Amino acid sequence: MSSSEPVSIRQLFANDLALVEDLLDTFGEAFNEVDTYSSSRPSHTYFKRLLNSDYFIALAALKKGLVVGGLAAYELQKFEQERSEIYLYDLAVAAAHRREGIATALIQELKKIAVARAAYVIFVQADIGDDPAIALYTKLGAREDVLHFDIPVAVSDDA
Repeated sequence: MSSSEPVSIRQLFANDLALVEDLLDTFGEAFNEVDTYSSSRPSHTYFKRLLNSDYFIALAALKKGLVVGGLAAYELQKFEQERSEIYLYDLAVAAAHRREGIATALIQELKKIAVARAAYVIFVQADIGDDPAIALYTKLGAREDVLHFDIPVAVSDDA
C-alpha cells in the first residue's frame, strides 16, 4: 500500500467487532506487545458493552477497509465543574503507514468528538524515549512533566 491511498477515520461501535479485533492486532504489533493485546481478549459481549458505553471511544484508521492505525480513549466526567476531559489511552499506526499523517488525523477526529461531548481537554502520556510520540504530542499540545504511579489494587499483608 502506498501513502497516496486515502485514509478514512471511523469511530467504532458494537457492530464493528471485526475492526476492533484488527485494531487490537495493530496495537500489539505497533507496541511490540502482541501477547498483551491478543492472549486474553475480552468476549464479544464485553466489547459490545464497552463500545456502546458513553465513556469509551475507539477510532480506526482504514485504508481499503484494512485497519492501519487507531486509538482508544476514555471520557472522564469531572466533579468540580460540569465538563469532561478525554484521556487518549492508546494510539498506534502500523509501521508501514507511519509518517503519513494518520496519527494526526486520528487526534483531529478525537478533537471533534471531544467538542461534541463538551470536553475541555484531551490528555495523553508518552513514555520517556518514545521520541516520535513526544514529537507528535508536542506539535499538537502543551507539555506537562508529571510523575505517573501505578497503585496495585491487590490487598497484601504489607499494606
